[in-house]
Amino acid sequence: MSDDQIRGDGAIRRQSLYGSSIENTYAGVLSFMRRNYTRNLEGVDVVVSGIPLDLSVTFRSGARMGPQAIRAASVQLAELKPYPWGFDPFEDLAVVDYGDCWFDAHNPLTIKPSIIEHARTILASGAKMLTFGGDHFVTYPLLIAHAEKYGKPLALLHFDAHCDTWPDDEPDSLNHGTMFYKAVKEGLIDPAKSVQVGIRTWNDDFMGLNVLGAPWVHDNGVDATIAEIKKTIGDAPVYVTFDIDCLDPSAAPGTGTPVPGGLTTAQALKIIRNLGDLNIVGMDVVEVAPSYDQSEITAIAAAHIACDMLCLMRNKKVAGTL
Repeated sequence: MSDDQIRGDGAIRRQSLYGSSIENTYAGVLSFMRRNYTRNLEGVDVVVSGIPLDLSVTFRSGARMGPQAIRAASVQLAELKPYPWGFDPFEDLAVVDYGDCWFDAHNPLTIKPSIIEHARTILASGAKMLTFGGDHFVTYPLLIAHAEKYGKPLALLHFDAHCDTWPDDEPDSLNHGTMFYKAVKEGLIDPAKSVQVGIRTWNDDFMGLNVLGAPWVHDNGVDATIAEIKKTIGDAPVYVTFDIDCLDPSAAPGTGTPVPGGLTTAQALKIIRNLGDLNIVGMDVVEVAPSYDQSEITAIAAAHIACDMLCLMRNKKVAGTL
């Protein structure tokens, strides 16, 4: 049976890396957007994987269920061509779902090295990564691996309610509020080339990163935000991390540390969709904690953000700039 005739469970039945299968949205294997479940990375452009960690949180746990929820929320996105793109990204972009990073949750000191090795394995194939958390700590070991691959310092484009640059000089700590303090201190990211969008919590020292707080975005608008991002980052290799609590709790209640006054889903999606000029080397979407959201709108928002990231990658491949 050819791939275009597959009806149901394309994630485990599709032979090609390309194309889409016909699926009932309410049934079947829940890979992200029904991509092939595989660890064979030959010819793969982008690898989707999950890191189900929530041992680093400072308030409500539950983000370990985030990767599973984002995959489940992607079923409608796999049914039609994504809006407003109007194309099937998988006709041109080879994307697989690698499954989840394995780590021993009961041996905390091994977690960071496990995530680094997970990322190194994928990046060594030449593919780019789109990773689902899990709490935001996972971005720190991911940055370590990406800086090894692409050179340091990287630029960071960080969507969040929190700056995550609170001081922490303990090398083995697990804390989802201090990763970028460590990343600056270790030279993983260049503060002058980095932008934080949606911030609305205070820190006495923002470590020199360029902050476009939520009030600034609301007052100046999305187009001005996009322009500032592009002006600051330029052509530097940039890692994009999206903490779902960048969105207002009315749009994303299913997260561990919600803060009022955030971006709307429409604002965030427009920004993401206009990042095609950036030299994106890695991406993640983190902090979805589905147990606090019975309507699943948080995971749905996360899945749409991730889908738009893949559409950016598709356009880059078609243009020869991936």
